[in-house]
Amino acid sequence: MDLALLRTFVAVHRAGSLTRAAALLGLSQPAVIAQIRALERQLGRPLFLRQARGVTPTSIGDELAHRAAPHLDALMEITQSGLDDNGSPRTLHLNGPPEFVSERALPALTALAGRDRMALRASFGHADEALEGLAAGHYDLVISTARPRGALLTATALCDEEHVLVAGARWAARIPPGTLRSKGPRAAKDLPVVEVHESLPLVSRYWAEVFDSLPTASAAVIVPDLRAVLSSVIAGAGLAVLPRYLCATALERGEVVALLDPPVPPLRTYFLVVRTGTLALPHIGRAHEWLLRSALDWD
Repeated sequence: MDLALLRTFVAVHRAGSLTRAAALLGLSQPAVIAQIRALERQLGRPLFLRQARGVTPTSIGDELAHRAAPHLDALMEITQSGLDDNGSPRTLHLNGPPEFVSERALPALTALAGRDRMALRASFGHADEALEGLAAGHYDLVISTARPRGALLTATALCDEEHVLVAGARWAARIPPGTLRSKGPRAAKDLPVVEVHESLPLVSRYWAEVFDSLPTASAAVIVPDLRAVLSSVIAGAGLAVLPRYLCATALERGEVVALLDPPVPPLRTYFLVVRTGTLALPHIGRAHEWLLRSALDWD
């Protein structure tokens, strides 16, 4: 079986689109279509179903991708690094939430990179986009709060983060101690909200798990980075739900106040996600193991 055809097939399977696969491979879309058809003729079975938007693999296509992709990735690693390794560093392409990557992952991986002469390239993105980019081969390792489905990607639980409902001292003074526990979210209905998105994902999740209700307030400040959310809360913009690791120092300094200490605080799990089979590649496997070990020391 022609490895070039397999490489094109895996790229289409990961990208879910002939157009995106063509851009990833540096080929024209007709060339990609021709290669997929050639592979289908060799196998005697269709590998994809054309849809209005992109392509969907058949059951045979899925099986072939899951069996071939890890081996193809390993062959590509050999080709890219060379059998006579000249000692040049391998590059790890990482994607994940901006604050978690900045505050947790990069400090840990920088220590590994200095020891193993590994280059790092980090980018930030939404979970769905990051996992799609990982499947398409744009990233080697993704940190995600969403566990992917299917066998093409492999997820390992990395750590849990505790969420805390906080506000600046001025706003916190409007809610006497114990009021939220006794009256529930009504006690905070007049406080403005600071969030990362108009849908209030963190506040809504906290309200659902702690109060068994949905928030009624709209956001006063929207900023897509939890570090900026914290800065806004410190400046007096309102209340927010933040990971404890991110606001621990501000809590100790009294810059923000925890409005409630529920018996079971809401938790969110982070996952390390790779393309299945790529942990056999040394630079990805080492980074994966290093992050898991580092997470044991994270509060």
